[in-house]
Amino acid sequence: MNAQRGSSREVISLLKELREALATVSFPLDLPQAVDGREETADLIHQFDDYVLPRYASLEAPLLAVVGGSTGSGKSALVNALVREQVASSTAIRPTTRRPLLVHHPADAEWFGSDRILPELARVRGAEDSGSHTELGLAETTSLPEGLALLDSPDIDSVVEDNRRLAAQLLAAADLWVFVTTAARYSDAIPWALLDDAAGRDVVVAVVLNRIPPGVGAEVRADLARRLEEHGLEHAPLFAVMETAFDEDGFIPQADIEPIRQWLAGLAADTQARVNVARQTLGGAVDQIIVRASSLVPALGEQRAALVTLASQVDDAFDRAQARVLESVDDGSVLRGEVLARWQDFVGTGEILRQVEERVGRFRDRITAWFKGSSVPEPEHIEEAIEHGIAGMLIGETEAAIAAVERSWARGLGGEELAGQAAAALRSHEDRERAAQELVREWQRSIMHLVEHEGEDRRATARILSFGLNTVAVALMIVIFASTAGLSGGEVVVAGSTAVIAQKLLEAIFGDEAVRKMAQAAKNDLEQRTGEFLLTEAEAFRGRLATLGVDAAAAEDLAELLALLRGARRAEGGR
Repeated sequence: MNAQRGSSREVISLLKELREALATVSFPLDLPQAVDGREETADLIHQFDDYVLPRYASLEAPLLAVVGGSTGSGKSALVNALVREQVASSTAIRPTTRRPLLVHHPADAEWFGSDRILPELARVRGAEDSGSHTELGLAETTSLPEGLALLDSPDIDSVVEDNRRLAAQLLAAADLWVFVTTAARYSDAIPWALLDDAAGRDVVVAVVLNRIPPGVGAEVRADLARRLEEHGLEHAPLFAVMETAFDEDGFIPQADIEPIRQWLAGLAADTQARVNVARQTLGGAVDQIIVRASSLVPALGEQRAALVTLASQVDDAFDRAQARVLESVDDGSVLRGEVLARWQDFVGTGEILRQVEERVGRFRDRITAWFKGSSVPEPEHIEEAIEHGIAGMLIGETEAAIAAVERSWARGLGGEELAGQAAAALRSHEDRERAAQELVREWQRSIMHLVEHEGEDRRATARILSFGLNTVAVALMIVIFASTAGLSGGEVVVAGSTAVIAQKLLEAIFGDEAVRKMAQAAKNDLEQRTGEFLLTEAEAFRGRLATLGVDAAAAEDLAELLALLRGARRAEGGR
């Protein structure tokens, strides 16, 4: 017995942990299992708060018998007859019961007046049915014994969806069901679906076959008993109420409902019987929670897998963009067009190249004099052309990556809404353009700093000054982009020859090894800056994924918690 108590404490602890875990579960992506996952999670949380945790906390509390059934089955009339008071609305208008009504003995008011059970429903006393689905009407009567309360619930097949949802929630919060059906409707599918659920949960159920026409009672009762046995409810008490006129007080004749009253009174009077009912229904509810919560594991795994796919689509698109940017730097594409034309104008292709082949000292003097000619463009013009080339290439690849992600998300797992939300966090084209241009300018300034640092000794400084800092920096940029892999035709000849001039110019100042190191450092710097630029854009998508609230470890954590709960339930004496 002590071991069982210890197991029960462990079960309670694990149930509380499971309740907290379910509160953090989310299915933000509209995937095949998402809708069922959201509904199942909400239902399970209701089950915890409405019944399981309160009942574990106080097994001695009065039993709650929920009177449920189909539209027009006579639930409210039955409740009124059992207490011999007009406490529940009973009319021909359908649906009759909108706001549930809980009837209890005055001595049990402390159990039901608080939010111990059904905490989301506000308690209302002495008011007509307002039709609210957020209220629980309370009525006291000494006609009910202490230890037992009746709850008149909305129709399980109501035309109003909120009624159906509330009816299911109330039945899940019951210690026992008093299920009311009629001779005309006892074979309907909806009642049997709920009765199957009750059998699966091991709920204590009593069935009231109401409004039996004269002459068919034995036949109908026998058929219903057979069906109950087929559905695993052969032990459920079955009460028959004939179709008859109300008595002079407006109730079902007392003799017709006396067996039901006696059965309920017997449960209320026997403390051990009440505890047994509570334990049986509670144990079944916990076992069903384990089964239902287990169905959330693959649904959470689906969310995680989708999140990984969405993130990989971002990574792939921007990785491709980064690769194309680096390829443009490596293959000489940056030198095309305006950059190549301005560099050609700047250095020429004939006389200067021949001078390169002569002594380096004479080359420095002559190229300096040539650079100062009035027909030669300023090196700043080449810097501007390089700026436009790199910035334009970077913006083009970035926006191509953005478009690729938006297409993948809109057509795939994320949906258009997710793609639109991420797009709203992106920079505008104008802001992106300004940022790209500033990136290149900062990189060009860093090249000047690199040149100045490398030429700190007096001799190199003199040579840099003789050519001009901007000229030397532009020459280094040309060397970086001088590969001819991306050029064709006359561009190859021009780029190749003029790159030699830039290379010889730099070697005259710094030496061959220093030029290679400077070019590699500047190239690495550009790669890092463009990578950070692309990362900024990618973060708009990654940030949206982060705000979805998909826990990558949720499926594994839930599965582990449920395994522990199963073990504790077995030790407690459960399934």
